[in-house]
Amino acid sequence: MYPKSEQELISIVANATSLQRKMKVATTTSHSIPKLMCPGGENGIIISTKYLNRTVNVDKSAMTITVEPGVTLRQLINASAAAGLALPYAPYWWGLTVGGMLGTGAHGSTLWGLGSAVHDYVIQLRIVTPAGPDEGYAKVRTLRNGDPELNAARVSLGVLGVISQVTLQLQPLFKRSITYVQKNDSDFGDQASTFGRQHEFADFTWYPSQHKVVYRIDDRVPSNTTGNGLYDFMGFRSTPSLFLALIRTAEETQESIRDAVGKCINGGITTSILTNAAYGLTNDGSMFKGYPVVGYNNRLQSSGSCLDSPQDGLITACPWDPRVKGLYYFQNGFSIGLSKVKDFIQDVQKLVSLQPRALCGVDLYDGFLIRYVTASSAYLGKQEDALDFDITYYRSKDPMAPRLYEDILEEIEQMAVIKYGGLPHWGKNRNLAFVGAINKYQNATEFLKVKQLYDPLGLFSNEWTDQILGIKDGITIMKDGCALEGLCICSQDSHCAPQKGYFCRPGKVYTDARVCTRLSS
Repeated sequence: MYPKSEQELISIVANATSLQRKMKVATTTSHSIPKLMCPGGENGIIISTKYLNRTVNVDKSAMTITVEPGVTLRQLINASAAAGLALPYAPYWWGLTVGGMLGTGAHGSTLWGLGSAVHDYVIQLRIVTPAGPDEGYAKVRTLRNGDPELNAARVSLGVLGVISQVTLQLQPLFKRSITYVQKNDSDFGDQASTFGRQHEFADFTWYPSQHKVVYRIDDRVPSNTTGNGLYDFMGFRSTPSLFLALIRTAEETQESIRDAVGKCINGGITTSILTNAAYGLTNDGSMFKGYPVVGYNNRLQSSGSCLDSPQDGLITACPWDPRVKGLYYFQNGFSIGLSKVKDFIQDVQKLVSLQPRALCGVDLYDGFLIRYVTASSAYLGKQEDALDFDITYYRSKDPMAPRLYEDILEEIEQMAVIKYGGLPHWGKNRNLAFVGAINKYQNATEFLKVKQLYDPLGLFSNEWTDQILGIKDGITIMKDGCALEGLCICSQDSHCAPQKGYFCRPGKVYTDARVCTRLSS
């Protein structure tokens, strides 16, 4: 269903509610890795926000912007900047929509101000929820700052209803200055917990196998500072489909012959290309002439020029476009409290010392992207100031084929979510990261109360959301090869066998019929 107004949206929700049909909301780009937007049952409907993409109002004096949920991050940034305003912190990919960002808790990087999550800048929203026959089977609820129910809707997982309007608090448009500095990672554990206090937009790109960290020194500067820099991240650019196919074929070959050395060589080349190209930064929109790169926030905070890929019959495409043979990967995303992050980093470094080539494959996807996040009032937001780790890696099209050094990646995943109590990113991760995750949120019960109030029949829920919210069991699934997709956990060694591809207690991993690895944890 493609509503073009709030009234049409109300009509769709009312009709589905009267028929007790399951509903889910989808965006034009839909980048969630877990099954957040699959409607439950066989007769569910998907409500697209494709045409709910208007900027409703920009109030310069109040420094606010009101938009519909299908507005993309790029539209939001540009509309704000046209009025001399800025959303200070945002994810790095343009293609996210406002509704999608609130649904999954998307964020940028900072420990300053209200924090890096977009949802913490929401001061009002309107949401259409199911209702009884006396209210016409649908109602619009308006939530404002100070309303406890807003803390549920800020990060909703899409289970409360359909957001129809969002008002965000903005700031005056400003300039910032960016310099990337590459260092050895020997003292990274110490630096990680403090660097974010020193620089407002700080982040890291970590290449553990190369013992390198790229520090992003990124701060506000006076608006009269010279510079008109632009960020156009190389990984988000339109790319020739033939080149993408060659990259994918090369990695498939390396995986099939277990060529770790080849992955390390290619990982080093990839890192060098990105470093020499300043990751896509230019000083004037066309050329990189050196650091620092100074420019307005709207030109530096996010990118995604492959959204403008020409209509050329897929001669070019975004690197992950499923219509071409391109990148096919998984992403782990989890946040670890600043008080624990040093120990986690050092544990990863210990794994690298045991298997120096184990994480070369991650370098092909630009290493570990590490961003700062802050404690949020949202019931399903971050619970403490933390560092968020995004790890992207190869995924086979064959669900029974283990990745090269999968045991190391499994070990890191287990340490993050079990040993260090990491919180999963709601829009990323394999099933494993969500086992018991809801118990890590101190206001989870309050969220479920709002969910029951807004949607007592669970029409906006599906099997997956019920599982991750702890309403139903089933996150783990025991079957051959289940560990390869992060679907299973064995409570006892006797339940597992290497040929099954099962994954055991923290510290012991079975992923390959030829290998059974015991790692210290």
